Amino acid sequence: MGINIALLTVTDTRTLKTDKSGNILTDRINKANHNLVDRKICKDNKKAIKKIIKDWTKKKKIDVIITTGGTGLTGRDITPEALDEIADKHIPGFGEVFRTISLKTVGTSSIQSRACAVLANGKYIFALPGSSGGVTDAWDEILVHQLDINNKPCNFVELLPRLKEK
Repeated sequence: MGINIALLTVTDTRTLKTDKSGNILTDRINKANHNLVDRKICKDNKKAIKKIIKDWTKKKKIDVIITTGGTGLTGRDITPEALDEIADKHIPGFGEVFRTISLKTVGTSSIQSRACAVLANGKYIFALPGSSGGVTDAWDEILVHQLDINNKPCNFVELLPRLKEK
């Protein structure tokens, strides 16, 4: 069962054509038989990031939102802060597992990543680094499995119908 994914690249410098990390994710989303239903690029601007993501969380056809970029330590890196302001719940294990995986590929530099995940309005939102290695690690080691209904003992997909329960 393919799920519907929206992809947002947060960058001050790239276009859709030069967005290497976004293109890697697009290829992997398609290879996993998911549906990329929307893709945008926006500047490192908290208000713009929040607007796009909030609009996407209101769309019934979108199950998962993935962002790439803006998770580092510089003053312009504000994707986690934008997500904090719209999150209903945080998924701390995602960032913890991502940094553990990154430790194997980039060593102690993994502590500089603020990759994270939240739930907002019944949607999963994953904030990945802007580096091609970071998005590859996140997809290949975490998301490809957790976004697969057949992954056992559990996965994110099987919880989708229950995320808005009260």
